[in-house]
Amino acid sequence: MKNLPLDKQIFVQNRSRFIKAMKSDSIAIFVSNDEWPTNGDAIHRFKQNSDLYWLSGITQEESMVILFPDNIDKKFREVLVLVRPNEQKEKWDGKRLRVEEARAISGIETIVWLDSLEGLLQAWVHQADNIYLDTNENDRKSNYLQSSEYRYVAEMRTKYPLHNFFRAAKIMKELRAIKTKDEVAVIQQAIDITKVTFDRVCRFVKPGVWEHEIEAEIIHSFLSQRATGEAYGSIVASGDRARILHYINNNQECKSGELILMDFGAEYGGYCADLSRTIPVNGKFTKRQKQVYDACLHLHNYAKGLLKPGISIVDYTDKVGEEATKQFIAIGLITKADVKNEDKENRAYRKYLYHGISHHLGIDVHDLGTRTEPIKQGMVFTVEPGIYIEEEQMGIRIENNLWITKNGNVDLMKNIAITTEDIEALMKGKK
Repeated sequence: MKNLPLDKQIFVQNRSRFIKAMKSDSIAIFVSNDEWPTNGDAIHRFKQNSDLYWLSGITQEESMVILFPDNIDKKFREVLVLVRPNEQKEKWDGKRLRVEEARAISGIETIVWLDSLEGLLQAWVHQADNIYLDTNENDRKSNYLQSSEYRYVAEMRTKYPLHNFFRAAKIMKELRAIKTKDEVAVIQQAIDITKVTFDRVCRFVKPGVWEHEIEAEIIHSFLSQRATGEAYGSIVASGDRARILHYINNNQECKSGELILMDFGAEYGGYCADLSRTIPVNGKFTKRQKQVYDACLHLHNYAKGLLKPGISIVDYTDKVGEEATKQFIAIGLITKADVKNEDKENRAYRKYLYHGISHHLGIDVHDLGTRTEPIKQGMVFTVEPGIYIEEEQMGIRIENNLWITKNGNVDLMKNIAITTEDIEALMKGKK
């Protein structure tokens, strides 16, 4: 990673939390993501399995984490498995972790080379009654691939058919949703990098700039601040393209009189920021743009006031929808008659706000966590209402990241310009 080393206690603490949730006489095994091919002999840039990273901080391919708290041999209760360094391969692909380096990152004392694991693992599994294996159970996952974790599940169930198998993902969904203070501090670093980038972009934008030029400024700013890179593909959508929620073509000219909806965030130390702002290309909101923007900002602040321990995301979204209905009537998007005659399964306001208001944020930009259970202290959420008006070729979204505490929430992006006045001042170089 390009970032400065994180405190290994983040990962020590995470493993401790997982171990406490395991049944007795159990072993848990986590495997790396695959290296995915592109074309020819090339591969996509490797991205570590989020659960394995959460437990270890290790970003190297072909790694494993094995947790067996009841192992008779104490030194094998926490094991990090790495590929053995190979001088010839390192000439092509770069240096691989040595034992002391891996210990410093993960806090795991026992390092085992992958090519010597098989005999050791068999003995450990024979001691255990239960085996925890990991799969991707993020509720937003939309497709099934025969990736490494699923292949490993099939392999282990074939080798050890009489063991009891349990889902590590069920525990991970609970634990990863609750961030420790140390994790939030890393998220804040990603957000601070994102703030500097937003300020830079606001001073860069002017009529005639192209969306991809703005994207280049974003990436340059991220990397110059030691971010790993983008937390996700940056959205830079001017004019009517702002109504496309996941617009990533970023290949059109930005014209005077248009708004630019930008949705981007840095990744730092494996953790993500997620910011959305909408700014005028020429540095000045029109009267109508300001009216719609202020309605969206009202919804944003209203939603922030609701987001606290005890409410579920489902109930919270319903309440924001009620307020959106009032705002959309006020700015002339819908009428009281529209509301009276609306389909309760497809509310009238949904024509202009057709996505959710919040999602969990952490190692994954759409992080693990439930939408139906009450929100708990320690969770981190986005708050991102939008207003998308086809008739006016306008799209506005405003998004901050909030940390839930026992007393309410903390806006981790409170220092990023958000009002029309502050945005205009920033674009003029007055902030």
